[in-house]
Amino acid sequence: MAILTVFFQMLALLIMIGAGYMVTKLGMMDEHTNNQMSKMIVNVFNPFLVFSSAAGSVGLVSLDTIGVVGLIAAGMFLVFILAGIALSPFFDKDAGQRKIFQMMFVFSNLGFIGIPVVSSILGQEYVVYVTEFLLIYTIVFYTYGITLMNGKFSLSSLKEMVNPGTICSVIALLVIIFEIQVPDFIQTATTYLGNVTSPMALVAVGFTLAHSDLRKIFGQARLYVFSVIKLLVLPLLLLPLLRLVTQDAQLLPVCMVMFGMPIGNMPLILGNQKGIDGTTCSAAIILTTILCVFTVPVLLAIV
Repeated sequence: MAILTVFFQMLALLIMIGAGYMVTKLGMMDEHTNNQMSKMIVNVFNPFLVFSSAAGSVGLVSLDTIGVVGLIAAGMFLVFILAGIALSPFFDKDAGQRKIFQMMFVFSNLGFIGIPVVSSILGQEYVVYVTEFLLIYTIVFYTYGITLMNGKFSLSSLKEMVNPGTICSVIALLVIIFEIQVPDFIQTATTYLGNVTSPMALVAVGFTLAHSDLRKIFGQARLYVFSVIKLLVLPLLLLPLLRLVTQDAQLLPVCMVMFGMPIGNMPLILGNQKGIDGTTCSAAIILTTILCVFTVPVLLAIV
């Protein structure tokens, strides 16, 4: 895959982020609008995109591949957890901030950014592979993530695993496993609704950027070091292991995109709930999201 082609496709996504930035600065979008958009993306449009991808992949994805993807996703999270434990003390001495850095190593933006990137660069039919990563993500978040932030394991947190995204991911896998033929009119409707995901998600990122202190985002040297490790070093370390597991030419680029995704919002949300200052986390989310425009083409060129 030509690095320039991927770069320009990622640049197109950056332009959509810029559009969100501009409409926010022009007063066309406020906090309420952004919150409602985010809810629609997470609860409606993302699940529809996952489902439509699965419906279009019936008969094309084998059970063996599903098993391999699950293994790769579990391995990715294990490596990220170990990296977070080992490296977070080097980024901050405060106990609360170290927990946030551990979370930032582990919980990438696989859905909100990952799905638009995979859909735009590789094609909507590849989104089905993201489904398993999202399922493993959910399990890891509501076990390891909640335990890390609370300091103890709680069965009550597992109830939160049941949400529209998880339910739709499970349905999508069942559609593929049992090769359920979805009627054309349903597939058409879900495809159109799913296509809303990419531009809306990126506009929402632009909104966050417009409300951020740019000096705090681009003025912290440690965040650049963190970003290089998160977006390039760890994915490249995982690549040899990935090639030992699979040589599937379709699966390799999807996995590398998943490995190299920017930080998601969940570390910030959990940190806020625990009263931990989210300034550094917010800056890291924006910085890694912008930098992945340049790092994802590098990762795909190496694959």
